[in-house]
Amino acid sequence: MRAPDHPRTVSIVGLPAGGWAELGEQARSRIAAASVVVGSARQLDLVPTHPAQTQRAWPSPLLPALAAILTENENSDVVVLASGDPLVSGIGSTIIALIGAARVHILPAVSSLALARAAMGWASETTVAVTLVGRDPHAVLRELAPGRRVIVLSSDSRTPQRVADLLVGAGYGTSTITVLGNLGTTKAFRASACAESWPSGEVPALNLLCIECRPSPETVLLAAVPGLPDDAFEHDGQITKRDVRASALARLAPVPGQLLWDVGAGAGSVAVEWARSHPTCRAIAVEKNSERAQRIARNASMLGVPSVQIVISSAPSGLADLEAPHAVFVGGGATAPGVLESCWEALLPGGRFVVHGVTLETEGVLFQWFTRLGGELIQLAVSRAEAIGTFTGFTPARPITQWSITKRSTSQHSATPKQANEQNVQGDL
Repeated sequence: MRAPDHPRTVSIVGLPAGGWAELGEQARSRIAAASVVVGSARQLDLVPTHPAQTQRAWPSPLLPALAAILTENENSDVVVLASGDPLVSGIGSTIIALIGAARVHILPAVSSLALARAAMGWASETTVAVTLVGRDPHAVLRELAPGRRVIVLSSDSRTPQRVADLLVGAGYGTSTITVLGNLGTTKAFRASACAESWPSGEVPALNLLCIECRPSPETVLLAAVPGLPDDAFEHDGQITKRDVRASALARLAPVPGQLLWDVGAGAGSVAVEWARSHPTCRAIAVEKNSERAQRIARNASMLGVPSVQIVISSAPSGLADLEAPHAVFVGGGATAPGVLESCWEALLPGGRFVVHGVTLETEGVLFQWFTRLGGELIQLAVSRAEAIGTFTGFTPARPITQWSITKRSTSQHSATPKQANEQNVQGDL
């Protein structure tokens, strides 16, 4: 029999908690007609075996083998089993990323999030969801705010205790955590307690956390907008200070789904605040000092964005293999040969470029770039009230020179200042 000219569609069927008995007729027919059914061992146990049908359990680890499994069976009638809604922290989005939405047909069941909101009586518009499935639990810290309702998709039975400990450390120990396990089954589990007194008893591996956030009176609240206090970060003095950081981020203009390079990151404050602006904002912090790089990792975790990528390397060599950015911030090292050239060349069209300098040498470099490419060149001077004897006066900090520009196209002023100078010299010769 000749194989089809094009790979077949993969059906992803969401299983309700009750399994086969709760499936609709369309989903049942689709599973029965499949030549290959793929899922976890638990999911395969929930559906009957049909004649001439192969049932295949996912290997562990799953992700490295997933593409090969789909390729091997691309000419077969494949059904992939999922839990609930396959697009809620499920296998659906992963398969779509691999083979494209055109080849995927999804039959969802009620999601665990919907079941949790129903159990708590929480409206969808009053809650935010965070998945910790295979992820660093510090990600929940980004969502904490007084009175906020957060639903957390757990990775396993240890997640509730880990999240409770993080809430206590963040000053939200009085928050109420409700753990819901085995939702929709006859073995449903429910337990509630304050984070600071969370019991050490067993909870089901399949569980969600419903958090009602309450900070203690002395907890410092962290805004989602740029300009966190400097002491919100661990640093050794190498940090883009609060006021100039807010100015830089205003020009970097974080956009959901986009990537920032923070070059010469220091404490990583710009990368962290970019990532905090939206769950899909991504950041790469490039820092040559390994001790500072470790500090960036701690800052990112404690401020709820552990996904910030850290590259321990000097620029420009450390930039060569990185994904092209939508925005670049250079907070230090702008005078190093090739740094600004490499950043500008890598920056995508429509990307934003912001560079800071505090020395006359850096100012000279930025003036050359401004002269050649345009943009905005400003100087930021901040003074703070401090004691002068028995009186009070303003003490100025070192002024910061800031050059910023948006790259309109790949051909926009393609020659950098260095290249332009070389071309002028060659013309004179």
